[in-house]
Amino acid sequence: MSRSQRLLDLIQLLRRHRYPVAGAALAGELDISLRTLYRDIATLQQQGANIVGESGLGYVLRPGFLLPPLMFTEDEIEALVLGSRWVAERADTRFGAIARNALAKIAAVLPVELRDTLDASTLLIGPGRPIIKSELDVPLIRRAIRAEHKLDITYRDLKGVESTRTVWPFAIAYFDQVDVIVAWCELRKGFRHFRADRVVQLTSAGQRYPRRRAALLKEWRENEETKLAADRN
Repeated sequence: MSRSQRLLDLIQLLRRHRYPVAGAALAGELDISLRTLYRDIATLQQQGANIVGESGLGYVLRPGFLLPPLMFTEDEIEALVLGSRWVAERADTRFGAIARNALAKIAAVLPVELRDTLDASTLLIGPGRPIIKSELDVPLIRRAIRAEHKLDITYRDLKGVESTRTVWPFAIAYFDQVDVIVAWCELRKGFRHFRADRVVQLTSAGQRYPRRRAALLKEWRENEETKLAADRN
């Protein structure tokens, strides 16, 4: 492994940890000696990385450090291209444009030979089942999720019955045919999944919901895992 690759791996390893990591643990994961680890950390600190060493605890990377132009592998580039192509093909129009813009920014900082790999990627998105179109303002939902704001929705169920609800949206699931809003429903007092194409009306309540988005997502995942385990049994 080259030294530059090792430094990049060290930064990525530190980024995965929110709390200090022992030097021995870092060295072990990178398969290097402690002396080499100390030298690498000193090099990164000289380059501007805010790596703080705490006696008896280890090292932590403080927020704010940006790497110089990224050196992706060919496999990583193809993964990025494939993902952006899927978003451009299957997500809403605005999100598709955002994905293409992001890829263009990445291409702008790649070396020429890797930029050619990006342009010539042969991983394609195959045709799926027809997408069920919706007039729903999906960007509004994404903004509400980021701001942790409540939404007032009118929802039509499978039988065509409409109901008005206030929900706390915290995720959107993108499927081949439809988008699904994952939210806490005040009416049902529990987690619910709302198909975007069945939302008749949607407005932002302009109020923050009382729990953090990350906490809701964590609880929802635990509930889903419990359901899956019960189904297996």
